[in-house]
Amino acid sequence: MPFSHHSHSGQFCPGHAQDALEDVIKAAISKGFQVFALTEHMPRHDQDRYPEEIEAGSTMQSLMQNESGYVKTALELREKYQDRIALPLGFESDWCGQHSLELIERSIRTYPFDFFMGSIHHVAGVPIDFDQAGYDRARDLAGGTDEKLFEQYFDEQLAMLQAIRPPVVGHFDLIRLKSGNFDIGWRTVPNVWIKILRNLDFVASYGGILEINTAALRKGMTEPYPKSEICQEFLRRQGRFCLSDDSHGVAQVGTNYEKLLPFLEQNDITTLCFLTHVAPPGNAGDGRFPTLCIRSVAVCQITAHEAFQEPRHSTLRE
Repeated sequence: MPFSHHSHSGQFCPGHAQDALEDVIKAAISKGFQVFALTEHMPRHDQDRYPEEIEAGSTMQSLMQNESGYVKTALELREKYQDRIALPLGFESDWCGQHSLELIERSIRTYPFDFFMGSIHHVAGVPIDFDQAGYDRARDLAGGTDEKLFEQYFDEQLAMLQAIRPPVVGHFDLIRLKSGNFDIGWRTVPNVWIKILRNLDFVASYGGILEINTAALRKGMTEPYPKSEICQEFLRRQGRFCLSDDSHGVAQVGTNYEKLLPFLEQNDITTLCFLTHVAPPGNAGDGRFPTLCIRSVAVCQITAHEAFQEPRHSTLRE
């Protein structure tokens, strides 16, 4: 009964992902997924576009049209496959600064989303996960060192958390991707570690969920997002976790789930939660998202599923 709470398709994330949304959903069904949340990116202001979007000539208006098409298609597909898989409708917020708030609130107000993910892909207004040049530029703007950039990343993450209180927090420590130090020990950077703990305190205070995101593994890291020490501290705060493959097409659905069980066991994560888009009687969600229902499953109940077993042969494209 695998789950994922973070996914993209080439249909609605062009240039950055592959395949039609329906094909991605069919891949999740074929792999036995019980829940596969749909979380295409929200629109962003023109100055916050990625280089590939600028090259393609996209604008905020075209991104808004893309979002409208995504929601329409997703709702149709959710109805079509409702007897085979739960497809919570969500979006991934792109917090690029306080000016992003109006667009996030617009998405929530305009469409019947079940939930959304709160993510940071920009620091000082610059994408930090797209390419090395962007990361290096953001580092220069933050003060010229990785440590200064890490500090600003977690400060901007806190601003996002406080402003929108996302039900699910995406790839908590994404900042390590282009840092040249995939497996940094966060405790070894005291000024940064203090900010990480502060942010975890805030997420725990409102009941937010951290995703354990396997995209880090397919990008060469030895641990998913977030790293072990962050998971351990969130557990001490009675924090909850969900699973995500952060897939960007058919080939990445469920990628590296077989490597998750040792990680969960190592960090004493014995329970995971997952979202469904229909609340049972008596559960009205959190008020803003009345169809959001959070359920729990013991890790020991999912260990036998083939998605968590080491594959003999893999056809997945890394």
